[in-house]
Amino acid sequence: MTPLSPRPLGNTGIKVSPLGLGTVKIGRDQGLKYPNRFKLPPDHEILALFREARTLGINLIDTAPAYGASEEKIGKLLPDRQDWVIGTKVGEEFSAGKSHFDFSGAHTRDSVERSLRRLKTDYLDLVLIHSDGNDLHILENTDCLESLMRMKEEGLIRAVGMSTKSVEGGKRTLALSDIAMVTYNSSHTKESPVIDLAQRIGKAIIVKKALNSGHTASEPGGNELALEFVLSKAGVSSVVVGTINPVHLRSNASAAASFQAKNPSNPAPG
Repeated sequence: MTPLSPRPLGNTGIKVSPLGLGTVKIGRDQGLKYPNRFKLPPDHEILALFREARTLGINLIDTAPAYGASEEKIGKLLPDRQDWVIGTKVGEEFSAGKSHFDFSGAHTRDSVERSLRRLKTDYLDLVLIHSDGNDLHILENTDCLESLMRMKEEGLIRAVGMSTKSVEGGKRTLALSDIAMVTYNSSHTKESPVIDLAQRIGKAIIVKKALNSGHTASEPGGNELALEFVLSKAGVSSVVVGTINPVHLRSNASAAASFQAKNPSNPAPG
């Protein structure tokens, strides 16, 4: 297949592949909602997955402190850091089988500095607030976003935003920052107004759960139709799909490449 072509990530000046690689499965195997159980892969399989992703034209990699050992694995194994757009998150921590949240400015800075160490990099392309569902409260009543903006000014972060859980939170995120990560798939379209707003004002949208946490694989047409549905939505820059299976990775990339070939004009903002 032809490698994926990058698309503008809103008005950030960053370009990302239409398919991003989610990495929760390389670092965490507890408390997840996937339909099938899995084992954490060994290092050589992770390295092979990263190399395959770059061959396919994937440059966006998505991680978070709440993804267990994911950040450390990326820092240890990711080849050619300069070829990747690395996004991580702040706010959610996962330990002893449970999530807990801290959106204070102090914790936000500590979390970003820890991510820089774990990922073995001196800057992060994207940092998103990992919402607990109280999007507006986090944005308006904590100093989490302010702390991120300060670190952006310091050159530690290139773009900031929130992984949201509500339409109101998504819209407010776009008003205050660069990126909203939203849930969007054929069975969950209620956050469509956030994507429409981003398209109008030139902000960035990254879609999560496009494959409904793996549940679309058993449906007719499965993942290919699911990815086409999301990528055809004007305003979507990239879709993050988590996998540790190179066959699934190639299949998803092929579906994204097929969509690009049929739709050469880029519907993403920027």
